[in-house]
Amino acid sequence: MARIIDVVQFLDETGQTIVHREPETGPGDFRLGSQVIVRESQTAVFFRDGKALDVFGPGRHTITTANIPILAGLIGLATRGQSPFPAEVVFVNMRQFLDQKWGTPEPITLRDADLGMVRLRAFGTYAFQVSEPSLFVNGIVGQKGIFTTGEVQDYLRGIIIQRMADLLGEQSRSLLDLPALYNEISAATKAQLSGDFAALGLMLSALYISAITPTEETAKAIDERAAMGAIGDMNAYLKFKAARAMGDAAANPSGDASSGVGLGAGFGMGASLAGMLGQAFQSGQAAPQPQPSSQQPQQPSAAAPATGGAITRDQIQQAIDNLDLRFSMGEISEENYNRLMQKWQDRLKQMGG
Repeated sequence: MARIIDVVQFLDETGQTIVHREPETGPGDFRLGSQVIVRESQTAVFFRDGKALDVFGPGRHTITTANIPILAGLIGLATRGQSPFPAEVVFVNMRQFLDQKWGTPEPITLRDADLGMVRLRAFGTYAFQVSEPSLFVNGIVGQKGIFTTGEVQDYLRGIIIQRMADLLGEQSRSLLDLPALYNEISAATKAQLSGDFAALGLMLSALYISAITPTEETAKAIDERAAMGAIGDMNAYLKFKAARAMGDAAANPSGDASSGVGLGAGFGMGASLAGMLGQAFQSGQAAPQPQPSSQQPQQPSAAAPATGGAITRDQIQQAIDNLDLRFSMGEISEENYNRLMQKWQDRLKQMGG
């Protein structure tokens, strides 16, 4: 025969346990006269067949049909309470649990007023307290089958994240405006969660947002938009994009005429392409597509100085402007910038500039 439980109690040395079941493995054998010892800040719920039969506050309690009348019909009075009956006691910590962590395990994808689509992570803390032990045990232990503190915390975090994602999805503001709205978002989320927690016999006393951060991909999009804003002039930005599209070919002064990537050819072609893009942007038309190299007409800027091709002062000035823009955007190092700038300035002096 299974061991009869005469005394049941739970000593929580950490003070962090939200809910604990005795026996831990499932129902144990009790009989009338068994003792339940409940410590300060604890409440014990006598639990049997998925139902909370009675709630015990701090102190020593004896299981009798007087304090749990329903037991009379469960075990039969003919045995005078000698026959054991399976039951369990769930100890609930009644103190307030502070600094509980919550966070999104996966990024939340949202529409953004400025960026179009963003992927965000959110983190924060919350605090709660058990307000109705019987309701809490029935909902958490009885219905959800949750018996440990870790499982309770995971379940509550899931509810918080769901409500937070729903609220963020309803925001019409940009991600860039969210840091100024942390208090408002926290208050709105807490208001929505209060009913969810109350249905579980809990009271949500506080909820805070520590950070709402973009993923790496979204952060890159924000940086690119900031760079465009810093440039200001879209025509200049198109010229910059054209110069960058040439890669490092324009920064290679050792290129020859046959390769077409010499110093003059690189910046000359970059200036020509930038001019086409700028004209297309201003006129609202699509930019002309460059012809294959075998079909392109010969232009003075496409030949290297060694072949006798002429580079005009305007092309040199355009090359200097592109060089300044690339350096300001961090495309080239200061050493390369100084070297190439000196080369172009010397070329201007040779032309009488």
